[in-house]
Amino acid sequence: MSFHLHRAERTDVLADGLATLLAEPTDDPFATELVVVAALGTERWLSQRLSHRLGASPGGGDGVTAGVRFARPHSIVAELVGEDEQDPWRPDALVWRVLEVIEAGLDEPWLAAVARHLGQGRAGLERELRRDRRLGVARSLAARLHAYARQRPAMTEAWSAGRDEDGTGAPLPDDVRWQAEVWRRVRARLQAPSPDERIGATIAALAGSAGAGDLPPRVNLFGHNPLPLGELQVLAALAEHRDVHLWLPHPSPAAWDRLTDAAGIVPREADDTAQLLHNPLLAALGRDVRELQRSLAAVAPGATVHPALTVERPGTLLGRIQADVAADRPGSAGPAPAPGDRSVQVHACHGRARQVDVLRDVVVGLLQDDPSLEPRDVLVMVPDIESYAPLFHAAFGQAEILGDTPHHPGHRLRVMLADRAASRTNSLLGLTVAVLELARRGRATNAEVLDLLGAEPVRHRFDLDDDAIERIAGWVESSGVRWGFDGPHRQRFGLRVEQNTWRTGLDRLVAGVAATEDPARLVAEVLPLDDVPSGDVDLAGRLVTFLDGLERAVDAFAGSATMAQWSARIDAMLTDLADVPLRDAWQRQQVDRELERLDDDTTVLRPGEVLTMVRERWAGRPSRANFRTGSLTVCTMVPMRSVPHRVVCLVGLDDGTFPRATHVDGDDALARRPLTGERDARAEDRQLLLDAVMSATETLVVTYTGADEHRGQARPPAVPLGELLDQVRRTAGDVDVVTHHPLQPFDPRNLRPGAVTGDPRPFSFDPAALAGARASLRPRLEPAPFLPDPLPAPPRDDLALADLIAFVQNPVRGFWRQRLDVLLRGEEQLLDEDLPITLDGLERWRIGQRLLDDAVRGVAPADAWSAVWRAGMMPPGRLGEAVGNDVGTRVATLVGGTTALRAGDAESVDIDVALPDGRRLTGTVEGVHEDRLVTVSYSTVHGRHRLRDWVRLLALGLQRPEVPWVAHLAGKVGRGTAQVVTRSPASRDEALGLLADLVDLRDDGLQRPLPLPVELARLFAFQQRARGPQAAARIAAREWQREAKAFGPPADRDAEEVVRVWGPKAPFEALVAGGFTTLAARLWDGALDHQQEAQL
Repeated sequence: MSFHLHRAERTDVLADGLATLLAEPTDDPFATELVVVAALGTERWLSQRLSHRLGASPGGGDGVTAGVRFARPHSIVAELVGEDEQDPWRPDALVWRVLEVIEAGLDEPWLAAVARHLGQGRAGLERELRRDRRLGVARSLAARLHAYARQRPAMTEAWSAGRDEDGTGAPLPDDVRWQAEVWRRVRARLQAPSPDERIGATIAALAGSAGAGDLPPRVNLFGHNPLPLGELQVLAALAEHRDVHLWLPHPSPAAWDRLTDAAGIVPREADDTAQLLHNPLLAALGRDVRELQRSLAAVAPGATVHPALTVERPGTLLGRIQADVAADRPGSAGPAPAPGDRSVQVHACHGRARQVDVLRDVVVGLLQDDPSLEPRDVLVMVPDIESYAPLFHAAFGQAEILGDTPHHPGHRLRVMLADRAASRTNSLLGLTVAVLELARRGRATNAEVLDLLGAEPVRHRFDLDDDAIERIAGWVESSGVRWGFDGPHRQRFGLRVEQNTWRTGLDRLVAGVAATEDPARLVAEVLPLDDVPSGDVDLAGRLVTFLDGLERAVDAFAGSATMAQWSARIDAMLTDLADVPLRDAWQRQQVDRELERLDDDTTVLRPGEVLTMVRERWAGRPSRANFRTGSLTVCTMVPMRSVPHRVVCLVGLDDGTFPRATHVDGDDALARRPLTGERDARAEDRQLLLDAVMSATETLVVTYTGADEHRGQARPPAVPLGELLDQVRRTAGDVDVVTHHPLQPFDPRNLRPGAVTGDPRPFSFDPAALAGARASLRPRLEPAPFLPDPLPAPPRDDLALADLIAFVQNPVRGFWRQRLDVLLRGEEQLLDEDLPITLDGLERWRIGQRLLDDAVRGVAPADAWSAVWRAGMMPPGRLGEAVGNDVGTRVATLVGGTTALRAGDAESVDIDVALPDGRRLTGTVEGVHEDRLVTVSYSTVHGRHRLRDWVRLLALGLQRPEVPWVAHLAGKVGRGTAQVVTRSPASRDEALGLLADLVDLRDDGLQRPLPLPVELARLFAFQQRARGPQAAARIAAREWQREAKAFGPPADRDAEEVVRVWGPKAPFEALVAGGFTTLAARLWDGALDHQQEAQL
């Protein structure tokens, strides 16, 4: 038996050779053939390829592969050396023994550096924070020790023998010798041979007995992912009594022959094989395959090397580049590529999103040009699948959602995203990480909890839709919840304050279901939350259940425990808080499998350590694979390496991100003086690029960020891509394969034939981009008026007094709400997560106005203040007392100053007044004391307050003309507390005329938005009386241009309803053109004639 090495430049040729070999029956007709492949994507492709050669029908092309077992290299080696799921040397299991050794040695001199890193000898918070590094250090070290035994077994053999050497006979550097001692102590604790020992024993057993290892007599290794030296030695040892065939995709038979004499493993710095090659691309990108050749020569020196299988290359630019690599030729420029040769395309774009846009147009163009090309013939590989996954979801496969709307043909292509991380595709795993993170931070803020409530598994478990979550968010804000489940939970942070916790908020919510908010009538010492409809009782109950379960989970996650206990805690949390529909039942099954993998170990872990562990495990473990499904496949660069496709697309080869950024671990003993064959992530990425170039049979498409998407600055390609472009120039001469794309997809160049790529058709297929490009080429027009012509007059129905008041207080907003039925919300305000330590003006106003309203209603001051505290509006402790003193003084002044005015019981007067045009004005005026209309406000008295009293006074005068009505509006006027006194007109006819004019003004304002900002109109009307129209216009224009105060409301011209009508930063002249000066007089002259300011 012997070791056979088969080589070819492409794996399809190797697969055909493998099929020929497998077609030859072995001595045992029932024996299963073993094919070892490196990745699941390769396995699926190979299985499909073999099915057309090994079927039962004549010619073997019936699409069935039977009698073939596929396995991974590591699993076969594990089977041979006796590893299983219970092997204590597996990295996941080894971590606990490493952690025990570290804990036991923290006070010993040999581990002093690690002890300092873990906070030994420190005190207080710093010690606690550093202690959370324990598991991370143990996991990192366990992974390194396992790699040492696999990649350089001679080093761990020396350590076991008591020699602190690096595996080449040289002594270990002093600063990493502690790892050798950890190895020895871990080995002493375990009752199983170490990996290097088992590898040695297995090699000896395979060499001495044909029956060693329960494997078939013929073993095929397909593919060439870099294998650790120990595994290579075991696989080579199989050849002592079996036929072992390695089917190796190698880019260059000529380079293989040239490097035959460069055999054996040497320090990487001494490897000069790159200088022996003639093709620059092969020398720059092919280090992994060169080092593999050295390793194979070392472990299997007597291998039978079969002649390289030939590959037919097309005469395109891509074929010439591949042929130069295969022949190890420098690539001197030959004839120019044929016109229209787009076999190599490199696209420089503005950022990641634009790269996906461009790729979509490229792929659709290729499919259109060649009817024989199908989506399954196209492979898209990206270095970072998670960064690009949302972009691919948005750019492809949305035809069903878009429906009949004209859309890009790329939306009709199904795209399968393969080998994504489990935590990104399994919402239950993501929820587990999120709850662990919340428990780690500990505060349980309103925003954190609402985010969890919006997670899909939680929504499904508690039957929550968007409206329900919006209502819950409103309750959270109204009830004053900020952070903390309850008082005892707050005490963990050194704060003994109950207010603004989830418990107080939920108590108010539950009480609000049964009672209305009344400061004088508490429910079990709880102030009910106002406006909780009886129909929301069930929703409130679901919220309470969710928060109870979340609090239990956070409490459970707060303490240290063994891994088995942590697994039980996570399972209980998911049972309480999460559920998935039947179609996603696989997610819970995957969670159960992940929890089973968490070893039942006695080591106690802290919450931070568990969070770090699950983040790493679930961020890096691939989810269900989606390879070779018939759709366009998008995956990382490893699973489908060397698998040929007619079109290979590489997306995201950006400078700084490819090859992947790595840092040299100072504790990695292998990195001090690496040997050939030992893993190097950056070299692996370079090899992946070379493999991709060689696996494209017709077209190679590469995209990268060639310009900053924000500033437009040019950015270079990734260095390996630059080396590929250099090779293209050596082969194609002056032909430039790089296409620099415009920033926007609707740039007209994308829609003009030949403007981007030189093709006779437009580059883009996007109808939306076409519409945008056409719009961009039209002459620039001034924005059309918001409303070119007035709307038809609305029906002259009876008018509500409240609608008239709302209109005159803000005529522009009145048009939006009362005519268009549109509520402009403005910018959405984020929830405040912090306790109200300092209050802004609005928060002080809410407290003061609440106290004033309660005082006017006759609520006792003690009850009113108690309600404010219970509502969570005040800062805690003495901070609240200081605010209370300040606010209380002003409230007392207003209450005391209006006591005489408010003498007698307040009553409400019903209004039902006939207007001159036959309509009726109806409503109610509250706060009437005999002949006085009294309003007490904590805020500054603004124009809208004055107009409200003016309209109500006119209505009272018409309803009861015999009463000499006077309105008193108390509040902040100027720099002090005063009142605005409004007296009713002398006659009923005058009052009716003034009111009818305001009604007419509203009728006009419902047909078009009136340029009538209330405060500006009052200023103009007042100044016109005092200084004349020209001076009034100058003063009003200056005020209109004033910017808003910091932390205050927007200026009039920046209000959303104004901007939507007249545009941003509209000039004062736009108001004048709409009749501002006349309208201001109509709105304010009557009120100014009858109002005056007075002392309180």
